[in-house]
Amino acid sequence: GGGWDAEACHHIQRFVEANDLPVTCSFRCQDLFDNEHANYVGDVGIGINPKLGSRFWDADLLLAIGPRLGEISTSGYTLIDIPVPKQPLVHVHPGSEELGRVYRPEMAINAGMRAFAEAAAAMEPVGGDWRDWTQSAREDYLAWNKPAPIPGDLQLGEVVKWLRENLPADSIVCNGAGNYSTWVHRFFRYRGFRTQLGPTSGSMGYGVPAAISAKRFYPDRTVVAFAGDGCFLMTGQELATAIQYNINIVIIIVNNAMYGTIRMHQERHYPGRVSGTNLVNPNFADLARAYGAHGETVTRTEDFAPAFERAETSDKPAVIELKIDPEAITPSVTLSDIRDAAQSKA
Repeated sequence: GGGWDAEACHHIQRFVEANDLPVTCSFRCQDLFDNEHANYVGDVGIGINPKLGSRFWDADLLLAIGPRLGEISTSGYTLIDIPVPKQPLVHVHPGSEELGRVYRPEMAINAGMRAFAEAAAAMEPVGGDWRDWTQSAREDYLAWNKPAPIPGDLQLGEVVKWLRENLPADSIVCNGAGNYSTWVHRFFRYRGFRTQLGPTSGSMGYGVPAAISAKRFYPDRTVVAFAGDGCFLMTGQELATAIQYNINIVIIIVNNAMYGTIRMHQERHYPGRVSGTNLVNPNFADLARAYGAHGETVTRTEDFAPAFERAETSDKPAVIELKIDPEAITPSVTLSDIRDAAQSKA
């Protein structure tokens, strides 16, 4: 949830280390805990690792520090029983109206993040033995974090992996809303406080203006914006702003020629009845050059790294268009898989 600062995150890290606890972050709050840390075991919410989800049911205690326990943070209310959780729940939240609103906690703590984190860090270790549990959960996360192959010559998971291995630790990664962001969400690792900017409300078009704002505030840091083709078409004109003020961000457009998330739901609920989700896109690299930005088009995995390096050294805002096979609708399930499953149920 909100209300954190870097010092509070550091205090929680000390608390977690002292007690050998596994820690997760809620949806698009992954930058509140170093994803490279041995105690980090993944994120909770949309697209949760199934093995992590099953651990909720086996846990001897849930300590929720700061999130609202709503639909997104509980994976559609599937991780915790309503109204009384199967597991003892301790819920810490700065808003008293949130405590007990959906779930009845064993202990409700009405506190801000900074105050609670400082108090938690000062506690003596409680003496539990969660080390093996934490190591096992970490191994599950690392396995989930390995890119899965998708149809086509351009492997989006490998692109995200290259970025996580080559971007500076303080880089800011932004995205809007859409299925393309699932790859960033699952395969990138955030290593510092406030290095992730993404909407929790499903707002398309968020990534590009967020990246421009972030680079304006932190001109010496690398800022990368991911956008789907439909996502970019909503706010891509902000390239003019980036050119006007010399805000040199790198925008990665994942182009599958459709509104991917809506199409996925169409195929799931109305297989074969496509309506209003196909897109006829411009040449995004040419469009970028028309604005005065640097433009690249990538169709193969091996061509991404040199394209990114050229974009980063161009000394101007840059667009890299990734042409993705439309079948690659999620990291692990194709559009045909979804359609076939829906037709078999019909």
